[in-house]
Amino acid sequence: MTAITPRPVDAVIAAARELLGERLSTNATVREQHAKGEDSTTPTLPDAVAFVRTTEEVSRLLALCHRHDVPVTPFGAGTSLEGHVNPVRGGISLDLSQMAAILEVNAEDMDCVIEPGVTRQQLNEHLRDKGMFFPVDPGSHCTIGGMVATRASGTNAVRYGTIREQVLGLEVVLADGRVIETGGRTRKAANGYDLTRMFIGSEGTLGVVTRVRLRLHGIPEAMSAAVVQFDALEGAVQSVIEVMQMGIPVARIELLDDDMMAACIGFSKLEGYAVRTTLFLEFHGTDAGVREQAEAVEAITAGHGASGFQWATDPAERAKLWKARHDSYWAGIASRPGWKALTTDVCVPISRLAEALVGAKREAQALGHPTCIVGHVGDGNFHQMVLYDPADPQGLERAWDMDRRIVERGLALGGTCSGEHGIGLGKREFLEREHGAEALSVMRGIKQALDPKGILNPGKMFRN
Repeated sequence: MTAITPRPVDAVIAAARELLGERLSTNATVREQHAKGEDSTTPTLPDAVAFVRTTEEVSRLLALCHRHDVPVTPFGAGTSLEGHVNPVRGGISLDLSQMAAILEVNAEDMDCVIEPGVTRQQLNEHLRDKGMFFPVDPGSHCTIGGMVATRASGTNAVRYGTIREQVLGLEVVLADGRVIETGGRTRKAANGYDLTRMFIGSEGTLGVVTRVRLRLHGIPEAMSAAVVQFDALEGAVQSVIEVMQMGIPVARIELLDDDMMAACIGFSKLEGYAVRTTLFLEFHGTDAGVREQAEAVEAITAGHGASGFQWATDPAERAKLWKARHDSYWAGIASRPGWKALTTDVCVPISRLAEALVGAKREAQALGHPTCIVGHVGDGNFHQMVLYDPADPQGLERAWDMDRRIVERGLALGGTCSGEHGIGLGKREFLEREHGAEALSVMRGIKQALDPKGILNPGKMFRN
């Protein structure tokens, strides 16, 4: 009888079970839940899922996987859209969702320390009575650790910046189990390589984030939302460009094209709005400042064919509007029952937004692709949901072809293939085209230096 050679991952599973007990799972259902995120890539089962609760557990588990050359794929909430959490080479799915403690809040310095499984909603609920908030709002119930890993952005980025501007420091476990701290509490420093920024956006390929020190902001004295609708997509885009070029400090400025607005009206029961291209805006500041900003934007939009400029100062009404905006992904899918969506993430210089967005919409229509557009257009970023029928054998590939066309247009206009979703599996083919072979070689060198065995989230960002 031929002896069965033990697999390295089996040794890791056995040792990890001693470390974690029932929090190390090989259950088929649990493994399936960790096989992919909210994306269109092919699911891949991990050999086991490890639910960690402390930095020490992460350190010991990574040291173990490093010793046995077993892949490790970090997992937060599973909301990523580019295949970041797919364990394409099996191994261990490292679930950080139970590391969800808010460890400290420093009101005088306006910063805090959290574990990676904390969500934006959880943190802001904790901060509300302290007069502070965390502004990065991707719109999903993602973890802040995942936001750091993918260099997340969202609806507030036009005023407050992305996650990159909010992170003061990190605790990171390296591939071999070593634990390092980067950054600090000061608002500026000139003391060596900026390791904090290097790990932000590294998508779990360089290390596993186990603590995050965040910059916080004071809750504004006044907030007001506004909605304005347009007969033509071009008018809405030109309004956005002019608002930004005028330097009006809007907190949020989001565009929904007529197809997306139709989906949101049906899904979120937005009564009183027409099926027209729409801008959702929000203004933060003093009462007088908010009014002045809104009046300036109303005048600009009126000059580009807008009508029905509506204010929403009531907190409940504002919350309803933004919930509808955040639910737009689900609204788009629900607009075609049984269909799925591939979501693009192009960002271009604000001056080229009209060419990118309007051109992509027209090309999709010419090719017969049903699409819905929603965008953080104040910083030139938009998402075009390409809807496809999974029952059509060519449906997904045609959607990918449309995605490539949208990205190619964005790159040609001086933009990027991903404004906030990251590279993962879905955008690997564009990375070298955007940055060049030499820059990609430097990135690979950093990866090799920090993860010489290639166990951390393998297959992501680079094709091999």
